[in-house]
Amino acid sequence: MTEHKDQEQLQEQQAAASGEAPAAKDTTKPEAAAQGEASAEQPAEKGSAAEAKPAEAPEGGTGAAGRNEGPASSGVKAETSGRQAASGEAPASDGEKPKRLDPAEREARRAAALAAKAAAKAAAGGGDEGEGAEPAPKEPSPNQPLLDKIVALIRDQVAPDAVEDQYINEADSHLPVVVVKNEHWLKTAKLLKQSLKLDYLINLSGVDYETYMEVVYHIESFQTGEKYCLKVRTDREAPSIASVTPVWSTANWPEREVYDLLGIQFPGHPDLRRILLPDDWAGYPLRKDYEPLDPEV
Repeated sequence: MTEHKDQEQLQEQQAAASGEAPAAKDTTKPEAAAQGEASAEQPAEKGSAAEAKPAEAPEGGTGAAGRNEGPASSGVKAETSGRQAASGEAPASDGEKPKRLDPAEREARRAAALAAKAAAKAAAGGGDEGEGAEPAPKEPSPNQPLLDKIVALIRDQVAPDAVEDQYINEADSHLPVVVVKNEHWLKTAKLLKQSLKLDYLINLSGVDYETYMEVVYHIESFQTGEKYCLKVRTDREAPSIASVTPVWSTANWPEREVYDLLGIQFPGHPDLRRILLPDDWAGYPLRKDYEPLDPEV
């Protein structure tokens, strides 16, 4: 190394003595070495950048990111097409603005959609009936023959106008109901027991309808199993209905209870007096206009 420096100094001295310019130093090797070091560092930096940057998925959504974005993009497309249909816009290809339909074409598409919907509903068995369609006729009650029989019997054997009303109580197992006029009630009760064998009075109750009062009788035949409901109405100011205790002895205490709580008289009862309240009680508690002496009781 020392000898090399000495040679360079000697060459410089000779050049100075001869008047020539000193030779330029050879810096090629150091620059090449520097470039070599730089080129050696660049691949390393590129490698680290490649590790830090995630791999991009190819077009078409085949990568993980593409798979995740597939359902969302399809939902957006469906929503866009729905908005276009609602606004009357024709679907457009990618990159083009949707074309707005003219009113005639929009109305035609709407009519076609409604027709398709109605056809699908009709095919499923849920088609709507026409507005002017008449309702299907109601099937007769299975107990309608019983109602017709008892009404015909009363009108024929008691009086043609003895029946005020008649109907089937569907909510109560299609029970036949007959409303008998008050003045014909006792004769009707005797007829029903004799002709239809209605030998058991199941229940007797009273009702206040504010404009009139009513007593309801549920009667059954042990022999035939037939059941009927008979109703008798009376004036509210002076309520009175003939007692049927002589016909059905089970009417004794129920008639007393109706008299006690509603004040309905039952002429012909063997012992009509209060059964729940004391004899000196004022008023009838089950009447709609009853005012108790003590509101807290």
